[in-house]
Amino acid sequence: MAMERLKGIGNQFYTLNLVPGKKVYGERLVKDANGEWREWNPFRSKLCAGLHNGLMAEHFAIHEGSNVLYLGSAEGTTVSHVSDIIGEEGLVVGVDVSPHVMSKFSALVESRENILPLLGDANQPETYASELEGMKFDVIVQDVAQKNQAEIFSKNWELFAHPKSVGYLVIKSKSVDFTKPKEQVLKQEMKALGKHIKVEQILSLEKHEKSHFLLCVRWQ
Repeated sequence: MAMERLKGIGNQFYTLNLVPGKKVYGERLVKDANGEWREWNPFRSKLCAGLHNGLMAEHFAIHEGSNVLYLGSAEGTTVSHVSDIIGEEGLVVGVDVSPHVMSKFSALVESRENILPLLGDANQPETYASELEGMKFDVIVQDVAQKNQAEIFSKNWELFAHPKSVGYLVIKSKSVDFTKPKEQVLKQEMKALGKHIKVEQILSLEKHEKSHFLLCVRWQ
């Protein structure tokens, strides 16, 4: 992986630790001449699982200095690695509807100034749009367990994406409809995507997360 803050070593991916010496969720730390690297666990991160399952390098758009909107940040496991990659010049806004997990997620901000925690419902992006003051994001990531996942992503895309934005949408088929085959749910959700969303890559995350897919999308 030809990015200076994200690299593959063997069959694992690592991000350059923004806060050397500090772990976030018990991950392994590895040092080399360039600094300290945090092992990125694909069983704890759908985005990392995408890298392990064939997400093309040209489709991975999170770089140093990127502005990222992360919907469904939970306690911040994946967001912490995004924070590593974007470095001090970037910003990742983590949105979650749960006050409980947001309190834990907010603790990351104490040592990582490039993270902005935002308590809000991703299904109602208009309620937190004013807090983002018209910001547009280079990358939008969504990992939420609700029935209308494509609709939620589309709402946020329309408000916060720009013509060069890239998106990563996790489709949790059992959360959408547990009675239907996962492939049918995937097709259903893809049809529900907004008109400005073009799917460029579809990845099955079955090796790491049952009945999950990751869609890489761009502006259309």
